[in-house]
Amino acid sequence: MKLDQRIHEIIERVATREGLELVHAEMVGGRGNAVLRIYIDKLGGVNHDDCAIVSEQVGLILEVEDLIPHQYLLEVASPGLDRGLYKPSDYERFAGLPAHIKLNAPLNGQRNFHGTLIGLEREGEEAALLEDETGKRHRLPLSLITKANVEIEP
Repeated sequence: MKLDQRIHEIIERVATREGLELVHAEMVGGRGNAVLRIYIDKLGGVNHDDCAIVSEQVGLILEVEDLIPHQYLLEVASPGLDRGLYKPSDYERFAGLPAHIKLNAPLNGQRNFHGTLIGLEREGEEAALLEDETGKRHRLPLSLITKANVEIEP
């Protein structure tokens, strides 16, 4: 289920006002089990109070605006150690870290890529650059990426 742009703007506004970064927001599930998931971050990491404030404020605004016509569960959390890569800037920000990138269609016969994130190439179509365990570099167009995250080893 695609997140309504108006809902995204409300979440962004609340996070910014609280000095937080909106990492990602998504609506998952169907009408009977819908979940609005919000990931926030800040320098030094977020705490329970940060999540509670965003949850309370976003929940109140969404209730008043009535932008979600069905029941849903609201979850607000830190992106965690294996944080998702959602924005082009994320590929630059987390360069040097191990990452897993999954494509929606095979590229040279491969859909899943593991290795070290090199960064973002902006020439032509934006693409994530990843170096695999063998030292081979892969150029992965952002338009083909369905899921990407850093992989922090235990």
